[in-house]
Amino acid sequence: MKKIFTLIILISSGLSYAQQDAQFTNYMYNTLSFNPAYAGSRGTTSIYLSQRSQWIGLEGAPKTNSLSYHVPIGSSNLGLGLSILNDEIGPVLENMISLDVSYSIKTSYGYNLAFGLRASAHMLNVNFNKLNIFNPGDVLAQNNINNRISPNIGFGMFWYSDRSYLGFSIPNLLETKHINKGLRSSASSVSKERLHYHFTAGYLFDITQDILFKPAVLTKIVSGSPLQVDVSSNFQFYDRFTIGASYRLDAAVSFLAGFQLNPNWFLGYGYDFDTTNLYTFNSGSHEVFLRYEVFRNNNVKAPRFF
Repeated sequence: MKKIFTLIILISSGLSYAQQDAQFTNYMYNTLSFNPAYAGSRGTTSIYLSQRSQWIGLEGAPKTNSLSYHVPIGSSNLGLGLSILNDEIGPVLENMISLDVSYSIKTSYGYNLAFGLRASAHMLNVNFNKLNIFNPGDVLAQNNINNRISPNIGFGMFWYSDRSYLGFSIPNLLETKHINKGLRSSASSVSKERLHYHFTAGYLFDITQDILFKPAVLTKIVSGSPLQVDVSSNFQFYDRFTIGASYRLDAAVSFLAGFQLNPNWFLGYGYDFDTTNLYTFNSGSHEVFLRYEVFRNNNVKAPRFF
């Protein structure tokens, strides 16, 4: 009963303020999910697959699947990216497909500044039959939402070298109304795609010849929602094994690990432990990802962190 009650609160809060973007603990490897300027920045064809199960044990908890592909276009300054996202929480199921185009310019020796544009389509499904409706006459719960498509556009910038980066992006520039679209009601929008401002940064330090250290930070600013700040620290040993930790402000502490299986394949994992009152209702969150890159420059001593 407590789990169901908690879920209703979560869903009600989410539908009242905003349909939030998907959350990732391993954001430093999955930058394309929120910044189109990242497309092609790794200098090779890169494919990323991830699965996140949040708040294990809580009925109707979020589950997110992500697949992305991006590549530089020959010797030009252009990059292309394609992302597919499947995000589910309780009665709400959202699928999104995004096409990204980036253009980079050299700002100094070793540094590039990329600008990115995104065109995306969101497909929303809401099954109100999964909820306990306290007011059966509520017009908003009379009809399920089936495959409602909303187009959107996004923008991003990414300034980077082999050892550092700064990024800013707004993945969705259009504040699309979702739930009560088309209803004859004077009520305000129940679910609205609000602007999400993403700021990210990271740097790579050499501790020894075989031990590397990279702190990173991701800040999200959304109207009507608390400020979200993720701060992470990762260590890489002998170009193979990565271990670290992350802290999400007023939300969670995370354990991070990764293993470079060979020059092409990288496997990663993240575990979140809630620091809010939700920790009594769940056993944490799990996130696993796999990255495949078609080739690598043999002059690069170690795989890039980002």
